[in-house]
Amino acid sequence: MFADRAKIYVRSGKGGDGHVSFRREKYVPDGGPDGGDGGTGGSVILQVDPGKNTLTDYRHVRKYCAENGEDGGKKNCRGKNGADIILKVPEGTVVKEFNTGKVIVDMSGDTKEFVLLKGGRGGNGNQHYATSSMQAPKYAQPGQPAKELDLFLELKLIADVGLIGFPNVGKSTFLSRTTNAKPEIANYHFTTINPHLGVVDLKNGEGFVMADIPGLIEGASEGAGLGHQFLRHIERTKMLIHVVDAASTEGRDPVEDIETINAELHKYNESLAARPQVIAANKTDAIQAPEAVDIDDNGELIYDKDHVDPIQRLKDIYEPKGIKVFPISAVSGEGLEELLYYVAGELKNIEAEPIIFSQEFDPEYEMITSNEPYSVTYDEGRKEYVIEGPRIEKMLGYTNLDSEKGFAFFQKFLKENGILEELEALGIKEGDTVRMYGFAFNYYP
Repeated sequence: MFADRAKIYVRSGKGGDGHVSFRREKYVPDGGPDGGDGGTGGSVILQVDPGKNTLTDYRHVRKYCAENGEDGGKKNCRGKNGADIILKVPEGTVVKEFNTGKVIVDMSGDTKEFVLLKGGRGGNGNQHYATSSMQAPKYAQPGQPAKELDLFLELKLIADVGLIGFPNVGKSTFLSRTTNAKPEIANYHFTTINPHLGVVDLKNGEGFVMADIPGLIEGASEGAGLGHQFLRHIERTKMLIHVVDAASTEGRDPVEDIETINAELHKYNESLAARPQVIAANKTDAIQAPEAVDIDDNGELIYDKDHVDPIQRLKDIYEPKGIKVFPISAVSGEGLEELLYYVAGELKNIEAEPIIFSQEFDPEYEMITSNEPYSVTYDEGRKEYVIEGPRIEKMLGYTNLDSEKGFAFFQKFLKENGILEELEALGIKEGDTVRMYGFAFNYYP
């Protein structure tokens, strides 16, 4: 089965603990502290692999952990860093935080590698805490804890053109006839289980990538059939080829089919429905000629005047709306070249930026907010407002307040955790000092 989605668990490596030890040599019985630092934990890294086109591997193995950093040792020996773990994914994989569904990263475009979770920093050994008044510190810093995440991986195929239409309208045949793709073809509803990518090579050296999307059915946008699973694959396409059975070989009306599919696109994604579209009126080889109803005085056949040519009907309805209609036969090849050159020409005129899903969840900062306690108090002696507790200490440990991104997160953290409200409830005024461990700043609402 084509695996386009997977849920996995990832964890970075814990930082190694700093070591407590003292120099002890033959003629130095009371040497100073020489505890080494802990090693940095391994990171979880995402990497695009051009050779992959499915997420199958992640459906079988669901837990991925980087290596912990080693603890520090005696004689200032630093612990060994933990090994990173690299997760290779196909281009087009969108990585989301599982519980919120927010996008962490889109492995497309220029993003070929992404550090998802940084390993914990190693703790300082006791050598760092020696002072003039404390020459034999008996404590060291623990390593930073590991970070963990539940992820939802979702592959959104990257193609210039998407083929859409009901089952059995001839999309797979069309793709196999016009590209290097070799999809399996059979006469069953929802024949195409796997989306297929194919490259169209034209004689003038131009070409484009085309994706055959499994046949949609009414209700696909709500999840009926397999439609909802695969609608995501055409979100990146610049243009859509709507393949219809112009001959109505299965008794369906091609106009009703077009309207039904377009309605599903509107329900699923308005911007997707607005993409340029062209109609491939397929199976012209199976269109029946009008029946003769009589013979005139000259022996010529008289045809039913109410007969409507299905191709002309499609053109009358859709070409005034700016949607070109091309009669084709995917079986015989009739009309294919004209359609493909038209699509290639239109793609040149579509000045669309590559569709990249923007980040909504940054693990580096979002995961700091936890259920750990904190307190907001007023220090009468120092005339300062004091914010402290495990949650605050963790936030400061992971946040670089000197960077614009870090300071923006700091402000967001104070607001979303209700800390600003608590400061206001204590009567804080503009210019008052707020202290958080070693950091102090003036309050400005």
